[in-house]
Amino acid sequence: MIEESALHLIVSGKVQGVFFRAFVAREASSLGLKGYVRNLADGCSVEILAEGDKGDLENLARICRQGPPRARVDDVAKEWVKPSGNLTAFEIMY
Repeated sequence: MIEESALHLIVSGKVQGVFFRAFVAREASSLGLKGYVRNLADGCSVEILAEGDKGDLENLARICRQGPPRARVDDVAKEWVKPSGNLTAFEIMY
C-alpha cells in the first residue's frame, strides 16, 4: 500500500521564463503525482505543491534542483505538508 504524502517546494533562481513550470509538470505527471506549479510574484521563484508517493516526491525534489537546461536553480526550500486528497491531476497554474 502506498502512503500518500505531500511536498511543498519553493524553487528560486533563474526559474521563470525558462520553461521551468512545463518541465516540472511533465516530470511530476510522469511520476504519477498530483498538484500544481506556478510562478511567484517576486519574478525569481516558482511554487510547487505535489501529492503522491513519498519516494516519487523525493525524486521530484531532486529533479527540481537541476531544472531544465536554461534554468539556474539557486535554492529549493522543501516542506512536508499534510496531503489534501483533493488534487486530481498535476497542472500549471497561471
